[in-house]
Amino acid sequence: MTKNNRLTSLDAFRGITIAGMILVNMAGVADRVYPALNHSDWNGCTIADLVFPFFLFIVGVAMAFSLKKYTEGNQATPTVYWRIFRRSAILFALGLFLNGFWNYDWSNIRIMGVLQRISLAYFLATIAILNLPRKGQWILAAILLIGYWVAMSLIPVPDFGAGNLTREGNFGAYIDRIIIPTAHLYKGDGFKSMGDPEGLFSTIPAVVTVLLGYFTGDWLRQQAIKSRTSMDLVLLGLSGLVVGQVWDFWFPINKKLWTSSYTLFTAGWALLLLAACFEVIEVRKQRQWGKPFEIMGVNAIAIFVASVLTIKIMVKTNIGSGENAPTTYNWIYEHIFASWAGAMNGSFLFALVTLLFWWAVGYGMYRLGWFVKV
Repeated sequence: MTKNNRLTSLDAFRGITIAGMILVNMAGVADRVYPALNHSDWNGCTIADLVFPFFLFIVGVAMAFSLKKYTEGNQATPTVYWRIFRRSAILFALGLFLNGFWNYDWSNIRIMGVLQRISLAYFLATIAILNLPRKGQWILAAILLIGYWVAMSLIPVPDFGAGNLTREGNFGAYIDRIIIPTAHLYKGDGFKSMGDPEGLFSTIPAVVTVLLGYFTGDWLRQQAIKSRTSMDLVLLGLSGLVVGQVWDFWFPINKKLWTSSYTLFTAGWALLLLAACFEVIEVRKQRQWGKPFEIMGVNAIAIFVASVLTIKIMVKTNIGSGENAPTTYNWIYEHIFASWAGAMNGSFLFALVTLLFWWAVGYGMYRLGWFVKV
């Protein structure tokens, strides 16, 4: 049985996810990108749309091991709750730090973001896990997914009506505008401060993504390290894909709204990738296959923050002077990659070279024993 406090395969899964994030983020700055590395404009799901839910799913799996002693008879103490709150607060603060970099205009800084959603989803899921019995946790997950669907489909929004799933007309965006001043909502990608792809209301189903990861991790702890366990993960993953795809007919798969169908569909893909990692690394003991990804996975937050900061610096600085001076990103992309490889190949190669750079950084940290934890 998987009784250890961590799964090497989970670290590899986390490393694969952080590698995917770097490829998607870096390539996405260019004008032309391979469709798989670009987020869906609205409905639908590409490889790029799997990265964020994979992170949340992994958070949930890891919680099954880190919270084990508090879910098996030992009561969580105030100190435990303080640690949970502190970790959530640090993640949220890091998200604000990235959003404001580097001029920090607090009058219009975006409040929500990727790390902010991870912070809130982790906090709320942990509170539920520590205070509800297992059956209650499953019931909560079902209520959140179905309740979110009902709210987004049936509750009318002033000037837009009920069931409007556009960027500005959906019920979640309306709730976000009530709670968060519009100056602090997302301004890009057509939202125009009328909503947020990582908004408060759409964090509700994201909490379920964490819970599904937790249920998976808790189940894995009790299973034998055999191919049968991997196959069970595959069957669960396929079930998630089917249910999510069927639900798509009534509630479209949509990352920016984090729809209930998207939650189950992406959890299905997460289970399939975890099954592959578990089979290769834990069952067949082919640990060398996962080592390059494990190296990145053990310092995922540090690499995430550093890589996003680097992208921001590259798009906010210029090579040369004058109004038409290209950004550092565009200059490198156009002169070193796109000039001979073409636009889409150039953006991919630029992202790949960046990934190799951050892998080298992660390798150096791994060799030195530097593991940054939040």
